[in-house]
Formats: sequence, C-alpha cells, structure tokens
Amino acid sequence: MLNYNLKRKSAGATECSCELTNAENPFPKDKLMGIETSAVDCNQKMQSAKMSEEGALRLGLRQRLLQLQEDMSALEREDDGGLYGAVSLRIIELELAEILQLINKLNRTHDTHQSLSTKVNATMLQVQTELKQLEKFDHMQIVQKLEENKRLKRSVAQCQEELRATPPPPTPTPGSCPQGNPVRVEGPRTYTVTQYGTSYTYGSWGRDPRPAAGKENWYWLIPLTSSNVYANYVRQYTSLSSLIAGAGPKDVSIASGNPTTNTIQGPNVVMYGDALYYGCYNNPSVCRFNLTSRAITTAPLPQDSAINNKFPFCHLGACYVYTDLDFITDESGVWVAYTSAENYGNVMISEVEPGDVPRLGRTIKTSLHKRTATNTFMMCGVLYATRYVDKDTEEIFYSFDTKSGMESYNLSMRFKKMHTNIQSLNYNPSDHKLYVYSDAYAITYDVIFE
Repeated sequence: MLNYNLKRKSAGATECSCELTNAENPFPKDKLMGIETSAVDCNQKMQSAKMSEEGALRLGLRQRLLQLQEDMSALEREDDGGLYGAVSLRIIELELAEILQLINKLNRTHDTHQSLSTKVNATMLQVQTELKQLEKFDHMQIVQKLEENKRLKRSVAQCQEELRATPPPPTPTPGSCPQGNPVRVEGPRTYTVTQYGTSYTYGSWGRDPRPAAGKENWYWLIPLTSSNVYANYVRQYTSLSSLIAGAGPKDVSIASGNPTTNTIQGPNVVMYGDALYYGCYNNPSVCRFNLTSRAITTAPLPQDSAINNKFPFCHLGACYVYTDLDFITDESGVWVAYTSAENYGNVMISEVEPGDVPRLGRTIKTSLHKRTATNTFMMCGVLYATRYVDKDTEEIFYSFDTKSGMESYNLSMRFKKMHTNIQSLNYNPSDHKLYVYSDAYAITYDVIFE
C-alpha cells in the first residue's frame, strides 16, 4: 500500500511536493529462492534411481524364496538318502545364505529410504508453510486466480472426455519391435544333426545378423571339441543345405592349441559383423575374433564377474557347464549376460560397443537369478529367459525391458523340444528365428509376432 502527502514548499508558493511512502514490507525474494532450492532438491532425491532399488530387491527376494520352495519340494520328493540328497542340501544351504544377504541389503535399503522420506516430508511441510506466508504479498490475488483457472481447465477437460466417450488407450507392452510383440514360438523349422554326428553335445550355430558382403546366406557352426567346454576354430557353410549335408565346410582357426590363450570357452557365442564374440579361455573378458583380419581383441568384464563354471545356467536336474557368459544379439548389436557374487548371482547384461577394441557400455542389473534360467536372448531391447519344464518342453518365462525397466516373470511361452537339453539359444533379428544347439543337433524355431 502506498501513502502520499501533498505539501506546499512555502507560504504563497505556487509549487507543491508529493511524498510517497510504501507501507508494506518488501517482498522476501531470498526466501522465495530458498523455497525453490528446497523443492528442486526434494524432487531430485525422490526421482533418484535409488528409490526404485527397494522394489527390485523385494521382487528378487520373492523369486528367490519361490525357487527355494521348489528346491525343498523336489528334495522331499526325490531324496535318495545318498549323494543326491547331500548335494541338494548343500545347494539349499547356499541359497539360504544368499537370501539372508539379500534380506540384510533390503533392510539397509529400507532404513535409508525411510530416513530419506522423513526428511523430504519435513522439508515439504516447511515449504508449504513458507509458501502460505508468501501469499500475503499477492495483493492482486494471482495465486488464487491461477488455482481457479486450473480447476476450470480440469472441469473442461473432464467434460470434453465425457462427450467423446472414447475408452482410454491400452497400456503399451514393453519393447518396440516394428513387427509387434512376440506371442509364441513355432517349430522346429530346421532339425538336423551336424557333420560331427552326436560326438559333441555342447556348441552353437547360427547366421550373422550383419554379415560381410557375399556372406548373406552363410551359416556358422562351433562344436566344443575339447571336454564339451573349449573350441579353437569356426566352421562356416555357404548355405543351410550345405550345413545339413556337411558339404564344403570352411574352417577358420583361432589358435593352434585347444585350449590356449583367447580360445573359446563355453557354448554361448554369437557372430555379428563378421566377428565372433565369445568368452575368453580362463579370463574374465569378452573376446572378439575378426574373421577377415584374424585379429583377436578383448574387453574386460567388471571386477568379480563369474567365470569358470561358477554361475552357469541350470535347472533342477543339472547345470550346463561353463555357461557363465551368454552372448546375445538383437536389432541394436551384441550384448553379454553374466553375473557376479556381488550381485548375488542375479543376471547382469552389458552392451558390447563396437570399435577397434570392443568395450562394455551400458550395464543393467536384473532380479533374475542365473541358476533359475537355462538360456537368455534379446529381442528389440527386451531380455528374455527360458527355463526347463520337462524333457519335452522349454518355456520363455521372463522378460526385462531395457528401455522402461519393466520386469515380468509370467510370460509362459512354451515350445516343444526335440531333445532334453538346450546348450545354447540365440535370436537372429534378420530372420526372426531362434537358433538352438540341443544335444549335438542344430535346430531353428520361428518367433511369431502380433
């Protein structure tokens, strides 16, 4: 409010002076800036990625408890009082220890989040009180008018929505495949024993999603010829019929010894861009073998990453040896799935970035325990995992969307197996097929999309 007072300069003078006096307190600008800083700080804390950590831990704990329940039931059914029972009890003991570690971490995280929530609530209450105090400076009632406008806009929007009477759009499903989302797996389409017969039950095969010129129709095959664990060459065929007939193979040697430095360890390998990606022999690294230059380059995995059969893929009856690293391809390139003791055996995936020397890029942690799955593959940025149902059936049961972070354990896409075990499985984005190596047989399945 302004007060004014008119005065004559002197008696008989023709000029007057006007004195203006501001009767209101000055606007507390610093206080408003402090409120803004507090609000921004609270927003950053509440939007932190750590706030979602507790939910992921709870989900992981739930899955681990369900797996423990299944293992206990199986032990009660099948305990023979001998070696099987002793081994099963040891596995259950390890699972209990890991669950206790997970519970301790969950408790610590919960306490941290509870303390953070208390502090944020106190700060927001203080901000609300200070804003109310600042409203007394709003002599033109701007805040009140803005609130009234917001209410009117909400009423208009609600009225328009009711007039249209259009149902809301469905919630989008994770993933961004241009051909739609996968709904089932059909096949097998290809089913053949390789040139080696049934000699080597572990291995992998497939097509290069980004082949070199002239190799668009080529297929590659890698049987693990040493102890079902190691290999030192890549066998290539110019067509699928050549592979089935075992005609005209072209071998490319990685090293003269098997195994030796930088040779292949484990069956879960892929070909991409005329280069083979695989687990290095006795080394926690990604190996890349360029088939043109014959050069080998490596990228180290994070510290404490599991290799040498510490965290293989498993089912209740057995584990697939030396499947610690699983290389997978999708529309974006090459990924590697693995785990570590620090991550409690849960699956982690890292992008393998191309270049003169490969390196690991974005790394994502999931709540999927690696021993509960038999294989993983990637499709349109979504990680999928399979599990053993019985000797005739495999099931795609799990997905993790790397874009949205959405995780699901109830996909239930089953497909028929030709043999009991699947040692390696990978999706090829160029022909939308799953390439499977199953007890020495090369098999393909079609992925059917919406």
